[in-house]
Amino acid sequence: MHWLTFSWGTFHWIAGGILALAWLSRIVEAAIGMPRVADIARPEWDRRPETPSGQPRVSIIVPARNEAEHIRETLTQLLALDYSNYEIVAVNDRSIDRTGQIMDEVAAACSADTLFDCAQGMLVRVPAAPALPTGADKSVRATRLKVIHVAELPGGWLGKTHAMWMAGQQATGDWLLFTDADVLFKPDSLRRAVAYAEAEHADHVVLFPRMIMKSVGESMMIAFFQVLFVFGHRPWRVANPKARDHMGVGAFNMVRRSVYEAVGTYRALRMEVVDDMKLGKVIKNAGFAQRNVSGEDLISLHWAKGAFGIVNNLTKNFFAVLSFQWWRTVATIVGLGFLNLGPFLGIFLAHGWARVPYAIALGSLFAIYCGMSFRSAIPPYYFFLHPVGTSLFMYILLRSMIHVLWNDGIVWRGTKYPLEELRKGMV
Repeated sequence: MHWLTFSWGTFHWIAGGILALAWLSRIVEAAIGMPRVADIARPEWDRRPETPSGQPRVSIIVPARNEAEHIRETLTQLLALDYSNYEIVAVNDRSIDRTGQIMDEVAAACSADTLFDCAQGMLVRVPAAPALPTGADKSVRATRLKVIHVAELPGGWLGKTHAMWMAGQQATGDWLLFTDADVLFKPDSLRRAVAYAEAEHADHVVLFPRMIMKSVGESMMIAFFQVLFVFGHRPWRVANPKARDHMGVGAFNMVRRSVYEAVGTYRALRMEVVDDMKLGKVIKNAGFAQRNVSGEDLISLHWAKGAFGIVNNLTKNFFAVLSFQWWRTVATIVGLGFLNLGPFLGIFLAHGWARVPYAIALGSLFAIYCGMSFRSAIPPYYFFLHPVGTSLFMYILLRSMIHVLWNDGIVWRGTKYPLEELRKGMV
């Protein structure tokens, strides 16, 4: 009996010590590192880009499949950006709803020098074509909005990566900004991002979106995801060329055209499910300058409806994140459970002083929630829902693996992609 008591006591000291060290080291590192992540919503970035040739040309690429609910508002806000030298290349990827029709309607309004303002409910005048870069051929003028309709998907491509590659072929910008069809942009968002990129001599800039949350379940899941993001990706280390940490966000991936071509364009990522992060990875691995920034609500996004909407959205992704390997998925589920549930269980199961390391882990985790509350609308008390978010996230990993293995592939927006092709196409 004494041996059993000693063994459990030793176990709690070891397990609690590991958890305390993991969480305490990360909160200390985040406290030091996160202030180094620039906030381009600050007044010092409210300026025009400074380059010898004036404002560099930006091509904003918007792939969309069955996005009739959002695409008009997204394109309308993009057309209202206070940046003179840009174009929008919108791709209707085989939509079976009104997405393509709405794109054409917005483009027709744009070419007629008019644009429906969703906020004001009225037609307002806008320039039909952007200013061209210094030295450009004035006889070649592109309209502000180009629309591409994709009728068939060629073999060996995912629909989204093919749409972005097609748009890249038509784009004329010095910078390419890849975004999603449901992202909302404030007028000064692009101007600030380009000003920062040029001032920092960056090759790839990621702007984190403000997450729009409409329920407790959404806030809980996004809070957990942000904690996991801080723990696993360390955004403050992305700018360090010697660190392996990299970044990519589908809502705002802005890359220099020369760098995009140097890493093989989206053709190199044609079967990547998590294409945004992989774009960031290949850019960082190639030695180019990568930066991620925050920006309050410069861009915003309502990710999904309810906690289980987020579960459904992430189901297609996470087996791909883990390279479609079942053993890595199982190991990750166990590791996530130990790291995130361990402190909560340990504080109740341990006795006496053996509770101390668990308390340190819980205090560090709570401090992360407090820190996040300064950058998002998630209050610190969502810390108490962390075990629920953890359990749902473990369920997502298990569900993602089972779905892909059961279906022998991924069914994404009505198209099935075989598992064998997905594995072969991984970067």
